[in-house]
Amino acid sequence: MLEYPFDSDYILQNKRAIKKQLLQKPALLDKKIAVVSGTTIGELPKILELFLLDAGIKPEMLVGEYARYYEEIVFDDGTLAAFKPDILFINTNIHSIDAMPLAGESREAVDEKFKSVTAKFETVWKAAEKLGCPVIQNNFEYPRVRVMGNREAYDASGKIRFINRLNEYFADHAERTMGFFINDINYLSSWYGLERWSDPTYYNAYKYAQSPDAMPLLCQSVANIIKSVFGKNKKALMLDLDNTLWGGVIGDDGVEGIKLGTEAPEGIAYSELQKYAKELTGIGVILGVVSKNEDAAARSGFTHPSSTLKTDDFAIFLANWNDKSSNLAAAAQTLSLGSDSFVFVDDNPAEREIVRSYSDGVTVVELGEPERYAETVSAGGYFEVTSLSDDDRKRAAMYRENAARATLEQSFVNYGEYLDSLEMKGYFGPVTDERLARVTQLANKSNQFNLTTKRYTESEIREVSQSNNHICLCGRLADKFGDNGIVSVVIGRCDGNILHVELWLMSCRVLKRDMELAMLDELVKKCRERGITQIIGYYYKTAKNNMVSKLYETFGFTLTEESETGDSVWSLDLASYEFRNKVIEITENFKGE
Repeated sequence: MLEYPFDSDYILQNKRAIKKQLLQKPALLDKKIAVVSGTTIGELPKILELFLLDAGIKPEMLVGEYARYYEEIVFDDGTLAAFKPDILFINTNIHSIDAMPLAGESREAVDEKFKSVTAKFETVWKAAEKLGCPVIQNNFEYPRVRVMGNREAYDASGKIRFINRLNEYFADHAERTMGFFINDINYLSSWYGLERWSDPTYYNAYKYAQSPDAMPLLCQSVANIIKSVFGKNKKALMLDLDNTLWGGVIGDDGVEGIKLGTEAPEGIAYSELQKYAKELTGIGVILGVVSKNEDAAARSGFTHPSSTLKTDDFAIFLANWNDKSSNLAAAAQTLSLGSDSFVFVDDNPAEREIVRSYSDGVTVVELGEPERYAETVSAGGYFEVTSLSDDDRKRAAMYRENAARATLEQSFVNYGEYLDSLEMKGYFGPVTDERLARVTQLANKSNQFNLTTKRYTESEIREVSQSNNHICLCGRLADKFGDNGIVSVVIGRCDGNILHVELWLMSCRVLKRDMELAMLDELVKKCRERGITQIIGYYYKTAKNNMVSKLYETFGFTLTEESETGDSVWSLDLASYEFRNKVIEITENFKGE
């Protein structure tokens, strides 16, 4: 219901029933969302709630009054501060521009208006910083009326040029400001159609900046940003081959017979999806093949001279005659990912329905004509980017390296010998500004090897990393196949001679390589340097972290408390602790920094 292409009328008419159904989803993440606006908010909070629930986030909403965004943020009467939002969404639009230029005005007069508008928003943003939470700010859509026609785009007094200047100013602020994100309604209104985006009848009568039909699209866009901030993005794009990545059937038509490239219109359509998928690897999205095909024939399709994708672009390649639900489950196990992190693309409606019915949590894209394949996947917002670290850019390569490690493992009978053969090196250190984005990302995305699943914003991570009352440690693991990047984080709060572990997590892509033992050794070293004699560890049970329920026990901690819900508290006396890492060579500095 909430996957693109969605039915706006259906969503608006059935929002209560949809909400009731979505509230049944397990392990929803509670978050506080404050919404302030420059026009009538109307149904926005209710529709936004649906998209957030669908993404696994259960919002508690604080909704501002009509057109009071400036007063409510700048002159907060204590309501916003007391609410302590996890996200602040500033829902402004073209009607929020107080000083719009008039056709024919001088450049000097227009520049003064520009300074006035930007100064107002700078005041809002500065006041919002005091809330200590990420801020989402709309940019501006274009006006429906052009007094000067096309000259509006380049004349000093043109409204379209003025809005372009404002949008660029907002973009510059977002680029240099951590935790500030643009909701690009300029793009949304253009893509949806400016004439349909806003309806003068609704604005004149009710002060609605968007037409009702456009409201779900706006809310989906905001929800995409929020889910990305809190680590709810999808991680992998799993692709069918025949009539999905190329036209035709590779097993029947051969490499020469498939449609791909610029020689035919149909081939261009499939090439566009390939180009889109290839570009996704640059932001860390993992690609996989799930196809009913002979393996050799399937791989031969990527030797086509017009194929943008090559077999090396895929972290996993499953071409066989097994049902695709089973193959997706196998892919999840191989990649150490939850199947709910997969987006599945297949041209066959029957295959899509089978995967929807039998694959746990896999998102299935509803495709139409091939010419819109790439657009349809893009419009789903599955891979929204709110931060982009070096580790993100390398993630696809890291998973391919993991496949090489798995192949090597199969050649060893003794697992210890396999670990030795990896020639692993560990780099450990504090959470610096350079590592901040990756550490925050791990804190919000890691679910399985995560003992407390406590979530942090970048500003919160920075605060504890600079606190004298905390120990923050991150670890990076490399071996002869490549660098896995930062894969583990520990945050502990000091209380006298006791350290309380508030966060302990590790990326599942380095499971069973003794990285957790190396992290524990390094944590003990840091504790001893600070005069700490005891570590208290906490395990809070969730739907996904059962794999670490007994981790502290394997570390040699003593169980001190256990609740009926499965939560537990553990204690370690450092006086008798002996270092346990035997296979990872520890070096002093982070490689490449």
